[in-house]
Amino acid sequence: MSKSYDAIIIGGGHNGLVCAAYLARAGRRVLVLERRHVLGGAAVTEELYPGFKFSVCSYVVSLFRPHIIRELSLPEHGLDMIPLECSFLPLPNGDSLCRWADAQDTRREIARFSAKDAEVAPEFSMAMTKLSYFARDIIESTAPDPASIDPREMIKLLRLGKRFKSLGADMMQLNMQLMTMSAVDFLDLWFESEVLKAPMSVSGIIGTFLGVRSPSTAYVLLHHYMGEIDGAFRSWGFCRGGTGALSLSVASAARNFGADIRTEMDVERILVEHGEARGVVLADGTEFRSKTVVSGLDPHRTFLRLVGESNLDPSFTTKIKRYKMRGSSGKVNLAVDRLPEFTCRPKGSAHLRGDIAIAPSIDYLERAYDQAKYGDFSERPYLNVVIPSLVDPSLAPPGKHIVSCFVQYAPYAIKEGPEFWPQRREAFGDAVVDTLAEYCPGLKESILFRQVLTPWDLEQDFGLTEGNIFHGELSPEQLLFQRPVSGWAKYRTPIRHLWMCASGTHPGGGIMGAPGELAAKTMLRTRSV
Repeated sequence: MSKSYDAIIIGGGHNGLVCAAYLARAGRRVLVLERRHVLGGAAVTEELYPGFKFSVCSYVVSLFRPHIIRELSLPEHGLDMIPLECSFLPLPNGDSLCRWADAQDTRREIARFSAKDAEVAPEFSMAMTKLSYFARDIIESTAPDPASIDPREMIKLLRLGKRFKSLGADMMQLNMQLMTMSAVDFLDLWFESEVLKAPMSVSGIIGTFLGVRSPSTAYVLLHHYMGEIDGAFRSWGFCRGGTGALSLSVASAARNFGADIRTEMDVERILVEHGEARGVVLADGTEFRSKTVVSGLDPHRTFLRLVGESNLDPSFTTKIKRYKMRGSSGKVNLAVDRLPEFTCRPKGSAHLRGDIAIAPSIDYLERAYDQAKYGDFSERPYLNVVIPSLVDPSLAPPGKHIVSCFVQYAPYAIKEGPEFWPQRREAFGDAVVDTLAEYCPGLKESILFRQVLTPWDLEQDFGLTEGNIFHGELSPEQLLFQRPVSGWAKYRTPIRHLWMCASGTHPGGGIMGAPGELAAKTMLRTRSV
């Protein structure tokens, strides 16, 4: 007789694993089913070339909630974070900007381009940090529902309103500007130098099909100020062993609490009987039954593929179809036989121990977006590059390195059609390498191995619909009580006993863990599992 489960979680990404850990810690019998051979979803480490371990998709950690680390005792399960030490911007004219962990060093760097900006930068950071504390409470709790007449929801909204009012008039105005303005327009209120504004503005377009001058992109800037490592706000970092090590530490904690986690288990559909989720059916026909099913997949894949439209109300189906995925990012991973050397700073490696932005000007970024708007990848894209082997030598053989390139833009819906991405994959990879090589001569000759991931690959290999890395765009109309759709933003779904726990729910994407944690705690609080 097959084992009985309280909850089956579809997908072994980091949110699904967090949800499993909390449910198992509460004594529930939990089964996690992961389609791939390795756990982690998009937060995964794989040895793609002998001796080189790549963070294949997600490559840095900032938003993972510190209280989850404490509550699940993740350091005891191998989690070890390494803070990023700087942000480096090489420029085509041979100059560069490096923003360091030390405020005075950063001030001196900025002052070379604008004395005014050097004076304003600390004030900007303080204002954004203050707003981050306000936003942190929102992302660490379920989304308030302004349409609800439940007294508990009304109390939550009142408390949120009081906290918003306590920010003061200036901070309230700043918050409204963040929610409505473009990243560039918002930064224009503070700074004058494009050398500073261009690399800062790209924080507003990560994972969105928008340009740095598009309205509402300023909000995503705030995410860079909500990172927290070891109590240090505004921190981003590497996970020792790659981002997959974070996922594996959560999986280890979940197993320690009693969760059953299995890989190479391809869920084909959710068993829906009389409007209730009763289990899952695998691609090979195997059935697993449980009291509750929790999806760690995106809303489109969950409802339109695993549940099926025949089991859903047409009005709900229409809303889900309108939920924007619009993948716009790609990834290129390189194994190289020596440390890359940038023409603008040929000596030392301290400036390479954080992230490296290829974002020389706002016009450069807008031109990259223009190509994407018309159905093509950017020939000269925005790149966010890291060399994690420089701070974690375990990732590559001695003297050799990994170069990880996040790429924007690479629209899923290219003009030929998404199915033509395999024919264009290598040309896309060439554009990325050519762009980086303009700043880093000798790069091409040092490459031992190259992996190119287009949005089509992210969909096919990692289950990210349209290659969207956040399970849906982080735009204002898809946040809070509207994520994924209004009326269903508290992890419940129209199918009884079916829940959601991943980035397509509040508070959204990134290696955060909050969707998985909040889903589990909501289920436990309401005694739904």
